[in-house]
Amino acid sequence: MENQIRALRKSLGLSQEELAKRCGVSRQTINAIENNKYDPSLALAFHLARELETTVDALFIPVP
Repeated sequence: MENQIRALRKSLGLSQEELAKRCGVSRQTINAIENNKYDPSLALAFHLARELETTVDALFIPVP
């Protein structure tokens, strides 16, 4: 699964650290998700989408 987290985060002027604090996770977790090395829980996915002003469907893209 790919995601748009990095692009949306940068467009909002947020650092990985700022996004991590807003979502209650570590900066390393945000980095791992952005680099497709970790799939977030459903709760974290919704929190990320809310902080990035989008929907979960728009944030995560299934790869066939």
